[in-house]
Amino acid sequence: TAVICGMGGSAIGGDLVRTLVEPESQIPILINRSYLLPAWVDDRTLVVVSSYSGGTEETLSAFSEARSRNATIVCITSGGVVLDLAKTERLPHIVIPGGLQPRAALGYSFGPLLRFAAEIGLIDLNPSMVSAAAEHARRRAYHYSDSGGNRAIRLADELRDFIPVVYSGEGLLEAVNLRWRTQIHENAKSLAYGNLFPELDHNEIMSLEAAPTDLTKRIAVLSLRDADDHPQVERRMDITRDILMPALGKWIDIESEGESRLSRMLSLIQLGDWVSFWLAMHLQVDPSPVESIQRLKKLLAS
Repeated sequence: TAVICGMGGSAIGGDLVRTLVEPESQIPILINRSYLLPAWVDDRTLVVVSSYSGGTEETLSAFSEARSRNATIVCITSGGVVLDLAKTERLPHIVIPGGLQPRAALGYSFGPLLRFAAEIGLIDLNPSMVSAAAEHARRRAYHYSDSGGNRAIRLADELRDFIPVVYSGEGLLEAVNLRWRTQIHENAKSLAYGNLFPELDHNEIMSLEAAPTDLTKRIAVLSLRDADDHPQVERRMDITRDILMPALGKWIDIESEGESRLSRMLSLIQLGDWVSFWLAMHLQVDPSPVESIQRLKKLLAS
């Protein structure tokens, strides 16, 4: 069993690896966003400690528990206490470049985890597939950064006066769904919510029947879709759209692009990241600082 400990931008890389390797992996993977570890973690458990800053409070607590239980530990960090402990205790560790916001260092958090997963046999990582995915990512980055107009700018413009609600199927896009929401939170400083098919059809589909129309018309559903979606999930998405659309402001279907699962995952991550950036520009807010998070950390420390 493998446990990846992290928070925020340091945890999302683990989420992406988990959803990417699940169709092949024979080992369960848990993403642990907590001060504590599950009771079953022991000396037969692999614990990956992922903290970009090396000082994440919750991750350090889980790290301490893993050491006390003699788990096999691997660290991924840019420095801080995590790196100091890894060196002192001679634990395997990967040092990644520092100086970025953790959410902007996704490639440094995701890449080593993905390579590590391949090295221990959780996924067959075809080099040509990785190269193709990376090349497509470079092209999209150039395209989405063009302020003259692109898909990300158009989507951001559509969201300007709406509250995004991100829907997707479970599986490959589960973590991508979360990434879209958290990037809108931190970059655009805006509300964003989400849920997964098929579960939302057993509860959330009822939430608009008696809700005030002046509120529901401010909701824009972003429906992330992928070629690997279960056929019944595809039908659920279409039918749910038809049922809910009269109460909503917008429903926007967004398809992943690419041949491999990795490429399709990266295509939607990039699009969501750039949508959050251009939404920040539309709203005239600085996407970089996270003042409320920093204030919370200072108050906790005092």
